[in-house]
Amino acid sequence: MELTVTQENLTRALNATSRIASTKTQLPILSNILLRTDGNRLLVAATNLEIASTQYIGAKIIKPGAITIPARLMSEFISSLPKESVELKVKGDNLHITSGKYSSIINGVIADEFPELPTINEKSSIRYTINSDDFKQAVSQTIITTSNDSTRPVLTGVFWHSYRGQLYLAATDGYRLSERRLVKTTSDVSAIIPTQTLQEVLRTIAEVETEIDILFDETQVRFRVNEAEIISRLIDGNFPDYRQLIPTSSETKIVINKSDFIRITKISGLFARESGGSVTLTADSDKKSLSIHSIASQLGENTSEASADISSNGQVTLNSRYLSEALSVVDGDEVEFSFSGKISPCVLKSTNENTDYFHIIMPLKS
Repeated sequence: MELTVTQENLTRALNATSRIASTKTQLPILSNILLRTDGNRLLVAATNLEIASTQYIGAKIIKPGAITIPARLMSEFISSLPKESVELKVKGDNLHITSGKYSSIINGVIADEFPELPTINEKSSIRYTINSDDFKQAVSQTIITTSNDSTRPVLTGVFWHSYRGQLYLAATDGYRLSERRLVKTTSDVSAIIPTQTLQEVLRTIAEVETEIDILFDETQVRFRVNEAEIISRLIDGNFPDYRQLIPTSSETKIVINKSDFIRITKISGLFARESGGSVTLTADSDKKSLSIHSIASQLGENTSEASADISSNGQVTLNSRYLSEALSVVDGDEVEFSFSGKISPCVLKSTNENTDYFHIIMPLKS
């Protein structure tokens, strides 16, 4: 293999794929990146057997071929080079890299030992084409409530599913729940996508303003953006029937400026670190105010207050971090926060009439 590429393009491709390469594995080849010519392009790919990430970049191909190279070393070396053209030449199991006054030889492994990259049958798959900004927002609003508990794998991903002609994303860790309506659909979808996969897609499309092509089959999902592609296994299992947890009505309804709510939550959270983030919210309909109280036995206590429209008095105790994270992803300048008593689920959503997102937080025992 012999070719020339630009340093910028190669760096971008290596940075995106090297995150997938696994260093903690019994298969040493999985810590390598695959470089393979494909027509007048260079394929840069990595896999950990759960997720595969591929990037195509334009190249001047002199001689076709392939090799695998240690991901971390290759990525860090190329990113350290000046922004000039980079020549790659394979001799035996070694990759010779030349760029201006810099040259290096990296020991590689023949590409035959690299796992076969997964593919997905486009004809038999369900396809969605989604605006990248809508995708980023929907995923960011839901992955914050996924679980880290490996004993309940179905909760460690986001549930993509069709319901009454709409595609929804939902996630829960047992303490909170989020749901986002995304697009209309005529297809029947039910798939749990691992959080790691969605985080990887977000990183890959961070600067992209375009559309994302998404394909679902029975066991895999593929995301394609321009010349980048990520294929991942789906999580096997049935997601809980979460809709029965959504309150149909609330005794106390609070409409409040989001910035004010964020501020008083943040301040109270500073005094709640010793108590596991526990803060008590009190709604006073006479004073038209929402106050948040927190206590730090060694440091002191705090009460922060903000004006709000309140339907009736009420009090509830929540985890301040959960509340802060929810407020950070809710749309609009004003939010509606509602609950019924001290043990029922609390619902947070935008006051926008056509809001397509809500967030539920379970109270703490006060």
